[in-house]
Formats: sequence, C-alpha cells, structure tokens
Amino acid sequence: MVILQGGAAFAKTLFPLVGPLGTTTLRTSLAALMLLAVFRPNLRTLTRADWRLLIPYGLALGLMNLSFYLSLRLLPLGLAVTLEFMGPLLLSLYLSRRPADYLWVALAGLGIFLMVPHTGGAHFNLAGAALALLAGAFWVAYILIGGRVGRRLPPNVAVTAGMLVAALVSLPFGLVSAGSALFQPNALLAGLAVALLSSALPYTLELQVLRALNAKVFGVLMSMEPAIAALSGLVILHERLSPGQWAGLFAVMIASAGTTLTGKAEPHAEPEPVN
Repeated sequence: MVILQGGAAFAKTLFPLVGPLGTTTLRTSLAALMLLAVFRPNLRTLTRADWRLLIPYGLALGLMNLSFYLSLRLLPLGLAVTLEFMGPLLLSLYLSRRPADYLWVALAGLGIFLMVPHTGGAHFNLAGAALALLAGAFWVAYILIGGRVGRRLPPNVAVTAGMLVAALVSLPFGLVSAGSALFQPNALLAGLAVALLSSALPYTLELQVLRALNAKVFGVLMSMEPAIAALSGLVILHERLSPGQWAGLFAVMIASAGTTLTGKAEPHAEPEPVN
C-alpha cells in the first residue's frame, strides 16, 4: 500500500508535464508492456468468449484509472482514495446485508459528511468528489467482472490482457490531451516509474501476501489504505487535510474494517486493482 500510494502521489507530479489523462495513458501503456514482458502470455489462445469478459474487464480498469487521476487534479490524494473506497465498501455492505451493516453504512455516511467542509475552502471540490466516486463505481464493475475472469483464466493472463485493454482505452484520451509531450524522455522515464510503483511491484507483493493471509485479515489491512494515501499526499505533495477531514477518513476506514470483520469469511481475497 505504501508503494501503491507513493506511486499515485508521484503520478500527480507528472500532471504539469502531461496532465491527468496523459499520466493515465503512460501508466497503463507502460504497465501493459511491462506485464507482457514479464508474464509473456500467449494471447492468441484466448477465445471470443474470453475476450467478451476481458474487454469489459479492461474497460472498467481503464475508465477507473482515468476518472481517478482526473479526481486527483481537483482533490488531495487522501480524499480521492477515501471517496473511491466507497465503491467496494458499499458493494460489500450490499452483498452482506447483515443487521450490523447499518452501523457501517451510517459510519461511512458520517465520514463523507465530515470530509465536506462546512465553513468554506479546506481542499474539497464537488467535481473532484464526483470523479472519485465514479472511479469507485468502476472499481465495483472491475470486482464483479474480475471474479468471472478469475474463474475462467489464470491471473497472469487476465491481468495482462486487462491492462492491455485499459491501455487502449486510455490512449486516445492521452494523445488528444498531451500529444507529443507523452514521448518526451523525461515523461517516459517518470511514466515508467509510475507503472512500476503502481502496477508491477504492488501486484507481485499482493500475490505473495494472498498466499499467507485469509480474506478477513487482508480486508482489515486494506482498510488502512486511505490513511496511507493521505500520509503519502502529505509527505510527497504537501497536501494537508483539516481535522474534520481526517476524522471522516478514519470513519470510512473503520466502516471498511467493520464490514470485513462482520462479513462472511473467505479462504482468500482478490487483490485490488493496481491503479
């Protein structure tokens, strides 16, 4: 999570060079090339039925990254990640439907309320919040489609093909937005670092972690991610949140951990999307 959110913070420093759409294009395109080089999947063996799942899977991944990076242009990293977290959190609550879940829904709602400044200013933008929530909705689609993809294909093949589709989705946006700036050596080098930090390293580490941890432990640990994102934004980008926004962030974290602890136990958890 430290590597992933550090990569997201570093990606934001690319915005003056290529903008959020160009950053998304560099990240997904270079990550796809990296995954192709490492895993070398034989994509020719994939059937039409496979691609009927992989295309919406990659589409959800690409649109999630586009909307998330657009939200970072308007919001601090910690707030953007917390709002994006609402997507899988609400999905988990919907699938569980236990009496205790009403408490977690209320706590998550309180968290959102606290993150919105009520005295003006304080680093909150409604358009940015809408984009972060949209990224969370695409994350939900990624989870739901990814479950079907994971049951049909090996994970290395699925993530490589999905990232390739995501790269093709983001490429037109990046070319129109950033143009030839995408191919400047400094932009390519920085994009390679973002792809490494946001894709290759976190995915490799999570595959190892998931062999040792069950879903509940993994889910509770994942609930720390908004705080790690906020700290990454503070250290790398000098983004400061108000005390109320920190309180809202922790409320969402507690709701996320709570729904994991009260939900059904699974032997293993799915890794999060490498955005």
